Amino acid sequence: MDTAALALSAKLAGLTTVTLLVLGLPLAWWLTVSRFRGKFLVEAVVALPLVLPPTVLGFYLLTAFGPHSPAGRAFAAVVGHPFPFSFAGLLAASVLYSLPFAVQPFAGALAGVDRRLVEASHTLGVSPLGTFFRVTLPLAWPGILAGAVLTFAHTLGEFGVVLMVGGNIPGRTRTLSVAIFDHVEALEYDAAHRTAGLLLAVSFAVLALVYALQRRPVFPWNER
Repeated sequence: MDTAALALSAKLAGLTTVTLLVLGLPLAWWLTVSRFRGKFLVEAVVALPLVLPPTVLGFYLLTAFGPHSPAGRAFAAVVGHPFPFSFAGLLAASVLYSLPFAVQPFAGALAGVDRRLVEASHTLGVSPLGTFFRVTLPLAWPGILAGAVLTFAHTLGEFGVVLMVGGNIPGRTRTLSVAIFDHVEALEYDAAHRTAGLLLAVSFAVLALVYALQRRPVFPWNER
């Protein structure tokens, strides 16, 4: 087992999940409550990574943030190194690629909150932000947790966009999925089996947890 690749993959998945909790929750809330007529365009952009080949996303990220582009030079000035072949580049690519796996479950969970409870909170004089943290968020937490778990697992198994943006630098951009690819290319099937088996076990556990959360009632006393 490549422990360096395992640690890097876990770090990347954890930071991607935290970033999408911070950025994805407000976006999901806006998609849930907004009456903007062009909202479907934003929804299409959010869902685009579900149908877009990861190599296409990686190619356009490299084009947009290449060393000679304005965005690439600005990225290097802020982070301290170029976008390609860097962990910061991997993180940015992973956030974009995992966006629908976070935002869509978040939006579904927020939309499932009883609007009567939200309106009652407003009637009592609680601000929209206060209502979100006191009413909406506690009631939607199973779906939000499911989205966070899916994001973590999806990032853990990324391959195409990771290889395009980060390459294969041991200890820096070499993740578990890239390590499996290397093992297979080198005909090291035993090592590939061990790493692939770990990802298989993690994926099964994640899906089992997500489905368990979806079946769990918000209020235990409502269970029949």
